[in-house]
Amino acid sequence: MSELKIDTRLWSSKARNLSPYVPGEQPQHDNLCKLNTNENPFPPSPKVGEAIAKVLGQQADDLRLYPAPDSDDLREVLAQLHGLDINQVFVGNGSDEVLAFVFASFFLKERPLLAPDISYSFYPVYAQTFGIELVQIALEDDFSIDPDAYRQPCSGIIIANPNAPTGLLLSLDDIRKLAGEHSNSVIVIDEAYIDFAEIDEGNSAASVSAVSLINEFDNILVTQTFSKSRSLAGLRVGMAFGNVSLIEALTRMKNSFNSYPLDKLAQAGATASVLDVEYFEQTRQQVKDLRKALTEGLNALDYKVLPSHANFVFARPKDGNASAVASVLREQGIIVRHFDKPRVNEYLRITIGTAEQNRRLLKALSAL
Repeated sequence: MSELKIDTRLWSSKARNLSPYVPGEQPQHDNLCKLNTNENPFPPSPKVGEAIAKVLGQQADDLRLYPAPDSDDLREVLAQLHGLDINQVFVGNGSDEVLAFVFASFFLKERPLLAPDISYSFYPVYAQTFGIELVQIALEDDFSIDPDAYRQPCSGIIIANPNAPTGLLLSLDDIRKLAGEHSNSVIVIDEAYIDFAEIDEGNSAASVSAVSLINEFDNILVTQTFSKSRSLAGLRVGMAFGNVSLIEALTRMKNSFNSYPLDKLAQAGATASVLDVEYFEQTRQQVKDLRKALTEGLNALDYKVLPSHANFVFARPKDGNASAVASVLREQGIIVRHFDKPRVNEYLRITIGTAEQNRRLLKALSAL
């Protein structure tokens, strides 16, 4: 196939100057061990399929109608799950869309936005897209976040917690500190992986989520996703929790862009997922157990593994030759994520797979 030639003469200057986010690779071939995009190794709750099948079957005629614009049923079960009012809950087409609304709603101001220098790589893309000045605050040598480093004027702060790609967790006390010191700025805590976090063995994720702080601070906004712990990356559902004024701003932005972001299938499937508490608790504990076993296996191979609170680990080979290791694994059909950037280029981000996938990975690494 000949190379596609792109004529940019009719593009806006904004489109020409964008540097888009590059998603994790989605290769398609037989016997692939895909550990590069932090997808859940387990399927979603069976009740998700049942709910979607009902829409496609008994309620198929309803597909000619628009979906509920504000996804009220889904927002209500999420509100009940977290002990909130429905007006403190916002949902959108994946957490990436929710984050786009966040950037447009709260950070388009004269002061800069603050974020860690090593974090979710979509943040700089959104800042560029919306013309927001982004000041990146360097992580500590151990990849931790120092809240004192954020003590400067800003329009807001955004932190992935647990952070990506490190998997490290910022404490609720540190989040309280940020919110208290920046009372006139929005503090966004992006909790894509929070359901896999724990402080002590057996603690529930509710004890580490900043959702518990939103009735204490009116400037904390928490974003989450159905893609990771609920195994619904293909359904594209994200949410935000916060003070009613923050949620109203997101709703206005949503309705100025796409007033029907979630289709009927997504709303039905996501609602069923939230209601199946037993399945959720079972599978997320299995991921935690697999994470522990994989960490122990990597440590036995002299890999340095950061203490992860996510469904991935951030691991450094003994010689720091992460790029070479990733290449050799690829040749064997095992795909992991390598970031060719300063400070992290000696590490691999490895998604927690099934027990069999993890064994295959460790066997391949042991042969290097």
